[in-house]
Amino acid sequence: MRENYLFTSESVAEGHPDKVCDRISDEIVDLVYREAGKSGTDPWSVRIACETLATTNRVVIAGEVRLPASLMKKDKDGQDVINPSKFKSAARKAIRDIGYAQDGFHWKNAKIDVLLHSQSADIAQGVDSAADKQGDEGAGDQGIMFGYACKETPDLMPAPIYYSHKILQLLAAARKKGEGDVGKLGPDAKSQVTVRYHGGKPACVESIVLSTQHLDGSWDSDKVRSVVEPYIKEALGDLPVAEDCKWYINPTGKFVIGGPDGDAGLTGRKIIVDTYGGAAPHGGGAFSGKDTTKVDRSAAYAARYLAKNVVAAGLAERCTIQIAYAIGIAQPVSIYVDLHGTGNGVSEEQVERAIRAVMDLSPSGIRRHLDLNKPIYAKTAAYGHFGRKPGRDGSFSWEKIDLVKPLKEALKAA
Repeated sequence: MRENYLFTSESVAEGHPDKVCDRISDEIVDLVYREAGKSGTDPWSVRIACETLATTNRVVIAGEVRLPASLMKKDKDGQDVINPSKFKSAARKAIRDIGYAQDGFHWKNAKIDVLLHSQSADIAQGVDSAADKQGDEGAGDQGIMFGYACKETPDLMPAPIYYSHKILQLLAAARKKGEGDVGKLGPDAKSQVTVRYHGGKPACVESIVLSTQHLDGSWDSDKVRSVVEPYIKEALGDLPVAEDCKWYINPTGKFVIGGPDGDAGLTGRKIIVDTYGGAAPHGGGAFSGKDTTKVDRSAAYAARYLAKNVVAAGLAERCTIQIAYAIGIAQPVSIYVDLHGTGNGVSEEQVERAIRAVMDLSPSGIRRHLDLNKPIYAKTAAYGHFGRKPGRDGSFSWEKIDLVKPLKEALKAA
């Protein structure tokens, strides 16, 4: 393990074209769970894999679904078909909340196509009944999912991604409140923070990159810096900014045309922003737009939950967990733990056994343990799925540290 080095992570704001699409896709997931609850449909039966594309005043929503009756209608032949109206409404509300009311992308005027269709029966049969008879459901697909935690920040996240997110969160909150000149910023923005590590710990910020849309075309880079710098310094908190820190604020100059009008967006293109900023591996699957039978999402949440609890329990300074699945099979085909040489009197093999003892890692087991069959996903679509505060509505339940005691007890019993 290197002790002294630079590491960089980036984040993108909720108005970034890809994040607009992630938000719409997750609003659709929430809509389906919400309608299931209203109509008395079993939330365990919900299935959705929703992809969104956005470009100049155009949104296309596609994917596979199994829906409650309240989201269906009869066609001219009397057949049940998807009713697009509530899906379009959910997309418009998301775009409006993000802040897009521009000529090239307007929540009211954008054309929205809903191209959702029924879930494949071949996929459904493998998910609905686990082939290994080890759970109520089989995994929705094969795949490898990673979870990570470390003691670099209060939320046990890597410092570069933690601060990159925080900068954009503060700016977005101030923009929506209309605070002074920051209220003249647009929704589209990207941040990047380079942290210098000494002795394996964050020591200072070496460079800061921020590109943010602004609605006043007369602004230059210096003006934008004067507006955003106080928020950047507030976000960095106690982490020192190096005296020779390099600041790159809107380095290309003007940034007026932004969002999907400036660049097309797609669901699932910001998976490293969504996770650990490159400080830990990623299995490749995106999260947004998917119900939690899809282990791309639910098992990644479980892996983070377990890694965070391992670190919170004082068992290690850093922890990476990999969980792997086969389609239609309930239980993982493998679990791998790496404590990166920081284990506190425990081995990786002991932690692997303890993990299996404290949590059922079948899709059904994860959904039960983390209580995931709820409309809680729109708020995950920007500023990362990890390192967030658990909400009273059940959101970010995978950020709880309620497995500390069970893990310690499992290790003692082993």
